[in-house]
Amino acid sequence: MPLPLPRPPALLKGLVTIVLAAAFAAQAVAALLPHVPLLLAATAVSLATEGALYRWQRGVLSLFAKSHADITVRHVLRDLLLIVGLLRLGEQDRETVYAPLVAGLLAFYVLHCAIQAISMLVRRTRTLPVVTRNIDASALRLSKAPSALLRRPGHRLLVFGLPATAGLLAAAPGDEPVYAAAGIALSLGLALTGLGALLVRLLPGRRPAGEQEVLDWFDAWLAEYRPTVGLYFSGGASSAYQANMWLEPLAEIDGKPVIVLRERFMVQKIAATDIPIVCLPKVSTLMRLEHSTLQVLIHPSNSGKTSQVLRIPTIRHTFVNHGESDKLSSCNPYAKAYDEVWVAGPAARERYALAEVGVEDKDVVETGRPQLDAVRPYAGPPTGTYTTVLYAPTWEGWDGNPGNTSLIAAGENLVRALLADPGVRLLYKPHPLTGSVDPRAGAADLRIRELIRAANRERTGPRRPTTGAELARLTEELDRLTTAVFRPGADTVERMRVQSAPEPGRAEAVARATAAWEEAYWASLPEGEHQVITDARPALYSCFDVADLLISDVSSVISDFLASEKPYAVANTSGLPEEAFRAAFPTVAAATVLTPDAAGVPGLLETVRHPEKDELAKARAALKLRLLGPADPPSQERFNAAVRALCAEARAHRARVAERLTAELPGQRTESASDGAGLPTAAPR
Repeated sequence: MPLPLPRPPALLKGLVTIVLAAAFAAQAVAALLPHVPLLLAATAVSLATEGALYRWQRGVLSLFAKSHADITVRHVLRDLLLIVGLLRLGEQDRETVYAPLVAGLLAFYVLHCAIQAISMLVRRTRTLPVVTRNIDASALRLSKAPSALLRRPGHRLLVFGLPATAGLLAAAPGDEPVYAAAGIALSLGLALTGLGALLVRLLPGRRPAGEQEVLDWFDAWLAEYRPTVGLYFSGGASSAYQANMWLEPLAEIDGKPVIVLRERFMVQKIAATDIPIVCLPKVSTLMRLEHSTLQVLIHPSNSGKTSQVLRIPTIRHTFVNHGESDKLSSCNPYAKAYDEVWVAGPAARERYALAEVGVEDKDVVETGRPQLDAVRPYAGPPTGTYTTVLYAPTWEGWDGNPGNTSLIAAGENLVRALLADPGVRLLYKPHPLTGSVDPRAGAADLRIRELIRAANRERTGPRRPTTGAELARLTEELDRLTTAVFRPGADTVERMRVQSAPEPGRAEAVARATAAWEEAYWASLPEGEHQVITDARPALYSCFDVADLLISDVSSVISDFLASEKPYAVANTSGLPEEAFRAAFPTVAAATVLTPDAAGVPGLLETVRHPEKDELAKARAALKLRLLGPADPPSQERFNAAVRALCAEARAHRARVAERLTAELPGQRTESASDGAGLPTAAPR
């Protein structure tokens, strides 16, 4: 796998800035002298640098904008210097010749500002209060987005203004104003065409539904679909995995599921699913859920916006987390804000009790980890040529604790020790957030990838062509089922139009295609080739199924891996002695503890290949029961039971409130009948 390209250094950014500034300076000197060759060369360099900035150096553009030297200022200055140069060429009294050209150029810039104003107005009409996916929203008059060129002022000015600038340049050598007039006329024509295309978008029949119309439609959809259980999620772009791991359990519940998001960009970050998705950015829109049939919201993570939805009294809230580990984040005090906390097994219940963060034991419900029901159990030692080892370190975290990730202190040693064994095939799967806080972790990650690349150059064998062709076909099929194809300039409204209600049976087709793809993927790899896995496919649990051994850190990865009861090891980079390390982190109880120098790796591999030497097998079985709960009934059944119980509690709460309101405010009740879902009709406010 190729290494990611490094970001352009500050020196390169400074060099580009100097080149652009020098080009403007040279253009100014050439215009004042005047000197036609220098004027032509300086302007050409200036335009070329602008193109390079928009293609490779967007950060420099932001700096220019903050310095009040944005694209409009630069473009006006460039054309102004060309006009000055033309005026200083030849005889006097040239102002009358070039005055119409200056007026035309000014008219072009007025049109540029008008286009920008109308573009912003069009964007406002296309910014709906509700964003959806997997829902038929055709009633909202959804349409294709205007051309991306019309919505980006920098690109638009460069493209529309290029004919005018080129005409002025062409006029300079022979002092021929006709070239300048032709270029300016073409720029005016392009600007007028763009303005007309945007104005048409504001016609009543061409713009999407207004805010109140969208809200009325959303209320009607809620009344028709009648959701009962929702997954609530808010977070950054890299945190979507926290919600995605709960999609399958949510799809299997007894009820009408819905996914509730708060950030517009997150709509496209949610993985393939048939569950309806609604994004409600404003709190006022979010509050409309209070009068819906929604009974329970499941929360896989905490965020600043979580407190907003907790204000809805008609909905019961449960925290399921996005993984369980011995880290402090697994028993965050924020959890006491929820009605219930659903955990995998007894260990998490004990963890909350010991943490004393305000979560009462009666509010903790053991549901298992339904995602792990499909993880294949241990089937014995490796039978092939190679022992497959999965190294999946976690990220560095926010608190600077050296024990969070093994990458910095032990990662390279572990990988070198594994690669030194000719019978090992290494799967390296770093956490998606690796290096986001501590640059040392990112640097270690890059060095590990290079170690793996170097090892593969000595080992890589031939791929099987037939399997590779089958994998390509399955990849295409899976992408067709799971990936929506958008035009490059598609906006949120256009994506809503494309991602309408899914075809019947798509979820089952995706499950079959995913299973077939994973089988073909692992079969297509050359025997013994080490892998760096950073893409969404193959998923972590698919790596579990092919691995004979896991090496990781204190994280939810080792808890999940215990579902297989395969051997696992934990790198101790905390600085604690092994005995204290095991005592501090119960999930390490059945693990082989590795020191930062990786000295224990050869002995660990020996126990994996010879189970009779494995003294931790019984401990893993016992720890699995303690961490994940019993295997019977399956986790999905226990999860469903918890959903049903909390929904019943929500309905009972609504009934009690309705009864109390009827007794206290009889004159303001218009009706006391409950709706078809067994939910009381809300009293008017």
